[in-house]
Amino acid sequence: MKGRQSLTLTCTTAIAALIFSLILSLCLALAEIPQEPTILQVTDNLIPTLNRKFSRNYIHKEFQVFVEKYGKNYSTREEYMHRLGIFAKNLIRAAEHQVLDPMAVHGVTQFSDLSEEEFERLYTGVKGGMGAAAPRLMDGVGKEAEMVEVDWLPESFDWREKGAVTEVKMQGACGSCWAFSTTGAIEGANFVATGKLLSLSEQQLVDCDQMCDVKDKTACDNGCSGGLMTNAYKYLIESGGLEDENSYPYTGRREDCKFKPEKVAVKVVNFTNIPIDENQIAANLVLHGPLAVGLNAFFMQTYIGGVSCPIICDKRWINHGVLLVGYGAKGFSILRFGYQPYWIIKNSWGKRWGEHGYYRLCRGHAMCGINTMVSAVATKVY
Repeated sequence: MKGRQSLTLTCTTAIAALIFSLILSLCLALAEIPQEPTILQVTDNLIPTLNRKFSRNYIHKEFQVFVEKYGKNYSTREEYMHRLGIFAKNLIRAAEHQVLDPMAVHGVTQFSDLSEEEFERLYTGVKGGMGAAAPRLMDGVGKEAEMVEVDWLPESFDWREKGAVTEVKMQGACGSCWAFSTTGAIEGANFVATGKLLSLSEQQLVDCDQMCDVKDKTACDNGCSGGLMTNAYKYLIESGGLEDENSYPYTGRREDCKFKPEKVAVKVVNFTNIPIDENQIAANLVLHGPLAVGLNAFFMQTYIGGVSCPIICDKRWINHGVLLVGYGAKGFSILRFGYQPYWIIKNSWGKRWGEHGYYRLCRGHAMCGINTMVSAVATKVY
């Protein structure tokens, strides 16, 4: 027994030392990279210290493949070179993310020609930042859910298998993730209540919802400039409900409000904030349907697939709204030493991103703040 413990400790120490060495080597390599965006500076001096395949020719070829695959079109030579420079830097970021998150796959995505700032502004959209995780209690609705027993929970669960989740949608270059997270939760709750799956209107929320958080008056729903799912619930309770996708289709930009009460498809009557305990989140997911959640999307720009379980991911900075649809029990992660459970997350960046539009994130470690902004919604049955 003592020998086995010694061997386990030795293996653990060796793996930790290897990871530390990889991160240190990466940091030293990144420290040598110039920060100017011009392509000569980006491609001449940088990644050969990290990986010899990242030559000038390699980057150019990868960029050409990227442009063709995702149908990119740049209006000027200057814009092309600017995006090529960002792309080269994002190859480095993907390599860095691969070291920090080794059991996921990171690489080139449709966002590889965007800077971190552009990506966050255009494709995330949860407002509140460091203060976003606080519970939001509003005039008798939005109270914290009661604690429930969790011994009965199944090992794995997936609302997609039960027909409660619509097809993956695409928010486009609009910071409206909060609206998609909101509609996803309401679609699921309506399915649980009625057995019918309706695709609901994000555009109504983008155009019409200007509700502000009761605690933070600067955190207001503002179309493509961001919002909060809890604000959206309150707006829908006060406005009378939500139209479906067909009657109020998505355009990807904010327009004049065209909401018509007589076309309401689903009415929201209440919502609850789920406690930060991940077993409670799992229980509420199974009991009430898919849940609206916020998380830190730092590793998602380069994510291709696998179970993401990064060494470091800020739990306090919540910037992206998604939909929690299920969980699994056997997502392997070497950093956590064994088969670790994971969350199944529906995103709003189309089916070409991630695992056909989905993201798997390890469960039980409060990873990337996944447990800090979680809500369930209740709908009215007609």
